[in-house]
Amino acid sequence: MKLLGNIVWFILGGFISFLSWGILGILWSITIIGIPIGRQCFKFAKMSAAPFGKEIRFSDSGSSLLINIVWLFLGGFAIVIEEVAMGIVFCLTIVGIPFGMQHFKHAKLALLPVGSEIYRTR
Repeated sequence: MKLLGNIVWFILGGFISFLSWGILGILWSITIIGIPIGRQCFKFAKMSAAPFGKEIRFSDSGSSLLINIVWLFLGGFAIVIEEVAMGIVFCLTIVGIPFGMQHFKHAKLALLPVGSEIYRTR
């Protein structure tokens, strides 16, 4: 079921999230200082291509707070707005609610990407 959900997800708009995270990863990786954030963006691009069966664990440490604040102003808000808008559009139909919930999960991830981890569920 996860495989079918991921295929339909990618066709119906998951590729937009994938491209957005990938482009931001490339832009962050242009500078040496931004490479760690760019690597995070590439991990999240991979996750946004096939999100079903994966969960996100957010960090409790305060050490990544400053980097997350910089991230919000240099790319995070654009991803948040995109993901929330797509989540609302998908939630307008009953069939699209699981896809909308994935977009809302990605919006939360776009708010706090540094220190977050992706892990597989069973």
